[in-house]
Amino acid sequence: MRVVELTIYPVKSTRGSSRAEAEVEPWGLADDRRWMVVDDAGYVVTARVRPTLLGVTVTPLGRGRIRLEGPHATALEVDGTASREYVPVQIWKNTLDAVRASAAADAWFAKLLDEDVRLVWLDDPTRRPVNPAYGLPADRVSFADAYPLLLTTTGSLVQLNDWVVEEALLRGEEPPAEPLPMRRFRPSVVVDSADPFTEDTWCKLRIGDVPFRAVKLCDRCVLTTIDPDTQARGKEPLRTLARHRRWDGKVWFGMNLVPDGTGRIAVGDDVEITAG
Repeated sequence: MRVVELTIYPVKSTRGSSRAEAEVEPWGLADDRRWMVVDDAGYVVTARVRPTLLGVTVTPLGRGRIRLEGPHATALEVDGTASREYVPVQIWKNTLDAVRASAAADAWFAKLLDEDVRLVWLDDPTRRPVNPAYGLPADRVSFADAYPLLLTTTGSLVQLNDWVVEEALLRGEEPPAEPLPMRRFRPSVVVDSADPFTEDTWCKLRIGDVPFRAVKLCDRCVLTTIDPDTQARGKEPLRTLARHRRWDGKVWFGMNLVPDGTGRIAVGDDVEITAG
């Protein structure tokens, strides 16, 4: 098995940015989800409820700086290191402090979302632990949902798309014109594998020279039903996953990873399962 895609999402819930290689840090890929948008109470705002975030392209510029591009305003460069204002923010069950970037960045996203929001930067990712039920006390994560990296496999997506077609035919519906793209699932790493859902059984693996723990399958939310290009909502893949991949009251696709080391990984790297 080999890596076929690497993607970072510099601002949570915005468009992914493909990489030929990426540096693995203890809390995830370098420049991945170190920024997020929060409402006036400090709670995370995501594309689950604000799909227009998916139309924003973010380019990391290094040293806490990013460039924002969107359909609603001129591009804006933001420097998180220029601010000294810390604000409390909440992402799901985690509350921590983050840097409020700038009034200009707030206004840029407020215009996009038609809502009073803030752009915040996680200057110190050691502030946020992973869920202790699945991680070790020292494990940390950025503003990703719960774990540093998400891995998916091509074999699982092929099987899912086959199921989507089969389910449509059983309902007497026209099958979708195009298969669901992997971008719906917003993975960090995509691995080329012929066996569907082989990742379900992994415990430890090595990508290139970097070791990882496979700590928990990924339960999927409504964001996967939103077309990342048009922001149109649909029923797939959750409808089909609910028939084939539902247990414990959730549906599952992909595996969450925690790094057990740091280093550089790249498209084309071998993936070795070291414990299953």
